[in-house]
Amino acid sequence: MSRKPVVYVIYYSTYGHIERLARRIMQGLEQSGVDAKLFQVAETLPQEILEKMSAPPKAADVPVITAAQLAEADGFLFGVPTRFGTTPSQIKAFFDSCGQLWSTGALYGKFAGCFFSTSSQASGQETTALSCVPFFVHHGINFVPIGYKSQKLGDNSDIHGGSPWGAGTITGADGKRMPSQLELDVAHFQGLEFGNLLKRVVH
Repeated sequence: MSRKPVVYVIYYSTYGHIERLARRIMQGLEQSGVDAKLFQVAETLPQEILEKMSAPPKAADVPVITAAQLAEADGFLFGVPTRFGTTPSQIKAFFDSCGQLWSTGALYGKFAGCFFSTSSQASGQETTALSCVPFFVHHGINFVPIGYKSQKLGDNSDIHGGSPWGAGTITGADGKRMPSQLELDVAHFQGLEFGNLLKRVVH
């Protein structure tokens, strides 16, 4: 009998946009029938800076992941807010903590995808995905984009994030715009498709 694949959804979220996408991706994964677990990466900013940024408290029900835990999963979906068109320092710090996993090849052959948030449409969701790819390549992790199978990516009736690279949301310059229904639907699709893929390849 085939075992149930394990997928970790791992995110960093300052104002809650990525967290909302992550929770919707979890729903898609659970619908696919895989064993899905939600994590956040450690914060690197001091509390006084976060207070000046008016950042809300982190989700109390989501544990902080350690690098060693990656070896337990068959696949990962990383929630990555864009900072100047690339990976933020919090995600980068987590990636940089995975040296021992790299030296032992512990992540070789696993699968990963990404999802994103940017303040506007051309703010770097695709380049942020590209900034994650070197980490995947050095560990031998298979990058899984979502392509254009979801017809919602071609819906131009409203401004929305997301691309063939992964689900995404547009936050607005002031950060007040939360993920739309369309963006959440694409996130659900990504989780469902990723889970279905792992069910086909993990035994």
